Amino acid sequence: MSYSVGQVAGFAGVTVRTLHHYDDIGLLVPSERSHAGHRRYSDADLDRLQQILFYRELGFPLEEVAALLDDPDADPRAHLRRQHELLTARIEKLRKMAAAVEHAMEARTMGINLTPEEKFEVFGDKDPEQYAEEAERRWGGTEAYAESQRRAASYTKEDWKRMQAEVADWGERYAALMTAGESPAGEAAMGMAEEHRQHICGWFYECSYELHRGLGEMYVADERFKAFYDSMRPGLAEHLRDAIVANAARHTA
Repeated sequence: MSYSVGQVAGFAGVTVRTLHHYDDIGLLVPSERSHAGHRRYSDADLDRLQQILFYRELGFPLEEVAALLDDPDADPRAHLRRQHELLTARIEKLRKMAAAVEHAMEARTMGINLTPEEKFEVFGDKDPEQYAEEAERRWGGTEAYAESQRRAASYTKEDWKRMQAEVADWGERYAALMTAGESPAGEAAMGMAEEHRQHICGWFYECSYELHRGLGEMYVADERFKAFYDSMRPGLAEHLRDAIVANAARHTA
């Protein structure tokens, strides 16, 4: 059984030009030719193409793919095991990225229904929609994004000023807590962490303890968030992260 270049292109979801290129560089040379000189691919050729496409999907350059597949000591099963490991690692990475998208939703302020004058009055020289296009591109498909956008679109200037006042008050009290030497795992700090979570739930979207824990990690890892919280008091981002972890643990144990 053999297949034409058009059939193989359809099977594999690649272009005929791609198959011609693979042939030209010796990466995938068809096993047969028709009487008219047209390429014909065998089942073994299709197996090799599948291996090529696996490695390409994983980001391997064509030269490295050729070297891997043409290694005389390579076991085909070893290729599959290696690809399975790489794909599993990629799936885990994508899962973490998806979680990070959810965590980043606290930054979402799309849909603010304010005039330019009102925005300046509330936010000063900090444009709340500075990263709007990036946010929609990266997070637009998430439920948290949709919920946050829906709520934010309904807020008035007074709502935003009240929200900022709540944040400022919370920040002052948390800074005082740190000055007093309170441990992140203490009742006072965990209470402030829970208040922080409830603020997100009340203003933006439902923030589970697991999601809140991820946000705490983001406050330390993302320089923008770290700078925001550390502006309230140096070291606050890390202290809050630890308090969030402790608070989540006592509620989910």
